[in-house]
Amino acid sequence: MGTATFLGEFEHLVMLAVMQLGEDAHAIRVREQIEGRADRRVARGALYGTLTRLQEKGFLDWQVEDSTPERGGIPRRRFQITDTGLVALRHSQRAIANLSEGLEGALEG
Repeated sequence: MGTATFLGEFEHLVMLAVMQLGEDAHAIRVREQIEGRADRRVARGALYGTLTRLQEKGFLDWQVEDSTPERGGIPRRRFQITDTGLVALRHSQRAIANLSEGLEGALEG
C-alpha cells in the first residue's frame, strides 16, 4: 500500500476541470466545466471550500490576475495544478482504473 494522498470525488473533478481549462481556470469556469461536462450541480461554497483545501494540501496554486472594468475592479484568481497535485491526480486516476478493470460491461449501461 502506498503513502499517496487520495483525492475525494469532488476534489478529483475540480482537479480535472482545472487541467481541462488550462490558462482559463478561474473559479467560475471550473464550476461551469464540472456542471457541463460532469452533469453535476456545483454549489459556490463547495467549490471555493474545495479550491482552498486543495491549495492547502499543496495540490493547487493560484495567481491573481489584474482586474478589469467588467469585474468592477475585483481581481480574480487563476488556478493551476502543482507537481504534487499532478502526482495525486495520477494516483487517484490509476486507482479508479484498477478497480474498474473487468467491469466495463457492467459500467457501460
